[in-house]
Amino acid sequence: MANAHEEQIRIVQETVAGKEITFAHVMGSPAPIIYQKLGLNPQVDYRSSAIGIMNMTPPESAVIASDIAVKSGNVYLGFADRFTGTLIITGDISEVFSAMTEIVDYFRDSLGYVVCNITKR
Repeated sequence: MANAHEEQIRIVQETVAGKEITFAHVMGSPAPIIYQKLGLNPQVDYRSSAIGIMNMTPPESAVIASDIAVKSGNVYLGFADRFTGTLIITGDISEVFSAMTEIVDYFRDSLGYVVCNITKR
């Protein structure tokens, strides 16, 4: 008979309090399946479109970043989560990159966040 108290692994995940943008990436011309799987607006021109994704702490910062993104240009707010600090925006490649640049610059220069570079592929 198997041991009723089999060995279990417990994983504890915690975030360290800080003011930082830890991830900022622009995906140019992503495959349509990515839009579909993420539940993003499928009515886009996939050849000239982009998806921008960011992660930040504290996670509530995603609310501020969302506001900056939609006011900075013609981008669609695909996802903003104030519990994980994740932000996803879509639009034309130049608009998405511009919005992400506005976010990173504001957080660095006005809010004193540590920010990463925006990567693009």
